Amino acid sequence: MSSDPAPGPDTLPQKARRRAALSPAGLAGHRDFRLLWFGETTNRVGINITTVAMPLVAVVTLDAGTLAVSVLAAVPWLPWLPWLLIGLPAGAWVDRMRRRPLMLVCNASSVVLLASVPVAAWLGVLTMTQLLVVGLLNGLAAVFFGISYKVYLPSIVDRGSLQQANARLQGSESVAQVAGLGGGGLLAQGFGAVSGLLVNACTFVVSALCLLGIRSRERTPEPPAERALLRREVGEGLRHTVRDPYLRVLTAYGTVTNLLLTAYQAIMPVFLIRELDVPEGAIGWLMASSSVGGILGALGVKQVTARWGTARGLLVATASTAPFGLLIPMGGKGWSLAALVTGNALLALGVVLANVIQGAFRQQYCPARLLGRVTACISVASFGAIPFGSLLGGVLGTALGLRPTLWLLTAGLAVTPLLLLAGPLRARRDLPATPGDA
Repeated sequence: MSSDPAPGPDTLPQKARRRAALSPAGLAGHRDFRLLWFGETTNRVGINITTVAMPLVAVVTLDAGTLAVSVLAAVPWLPWLPWLLIGLPAGAWVDRMRRRPLMLVCNASSVVLLASVPVAAWLGVLTMTQLLVVGLLNGLAAVFFGISYKVYLPSIVDRGSLQQANARLQGSESVAQVAGLGGGGLLAQGFGAVSGLLVNACTFVVSALCLLGIRSRERTPEPPAERALLRREVGEGLRHTVRDPYLRVLTAYGTVTNLLLTAYQAIMPVFLIRELDVPEGAIGWLMASSSVGGILGALGVKQVTARWGTARGLLVATASTAPFGLLIPMGGKGWSLAALVTGNALLALGVVLANVIQGAFRQQYCPARLLGRVTACISVASFGAIPFGSLLGGVLGTALGLRPTLWLLTAGLAVTPLLLLAGPLRARRDLPATPGDA
């Protein structure tokens, strides 16, 4: 975010922002942030229910194989892949539009798409093709929602509160993962995986209602005649991201980490069901075990950055937790399942710490007029790796077996923090507040 004192796009009036920042209640007394926070958390609960329910519908209802389930896991992320078609232009479009109406459209789209699955199942016409199409279009809505809320946040809270706000959002995202993944498994066991998607659709309705309750007004976007060509705006955001040494190394780290994380997560439901004989109702809770670490990471980010600084804290957090992912393939039946749970949790601890630090850094460091495009560029790279990771997990799991694939992928995760040493972070205690400070 720009360091200029003048408000950028979609900022609150300066007096209102100062009142919010100086309020004794802090963010807890900030009505608009509470609504955004609750709405985003509810949105994440819905996304995580989908994460469990869609593969279970494929495995249990349609008897799909390992590769088919991996393809289904990859499909929601495919909108990030064609850079010049969806991913990068999405950032430019977000910079041109008001973010709240765009997020409302995304929520409405998800409601319709997800509700179509149980309707088709009740009519006896549900197919794997429909699941793939719903996953793809729901992923497209998630692309725009994900960029929009990250760019919308600095217009709601004061600059000095961004790290605290990101920590709360990341912490509640981990709670949402527990509720969504665990609840998705219980819904599947109690009412059937298909019915879980109907409950999922309701979470997006709640998210939309929260957004409608926000009172802060966004600045009117510039008239189209005063804006540059879309490809020129996309190119500007891409060049800024690639040329900046901090953004470049953080993007590379996020991309490789997401590739390996999603590769092992894509085959985890099959591994738990077919090798460890875990019942459907427990699948979600085991997949949500990482959320315990995520919650601790969000709660501990202030202490980590106070002791080591933001740059060094990022290095410490990732390097000290990534190797514990090697506990995941040690998981087995009975008590040895605890190794899988512990490995998941400690991996998530480092990932969430890194996400909070990076999120607040980008929102302060990037010029306000470029924030949507820079966010999209980073998201295209890191999220664009996700479908490749899901497919990689399915291909390796089919060729090598599930447990050997987990060993290979978690070994890769153990060394990914070395990528952060390739940039200027290793020489700093704190990340710069502006490009000039760098």
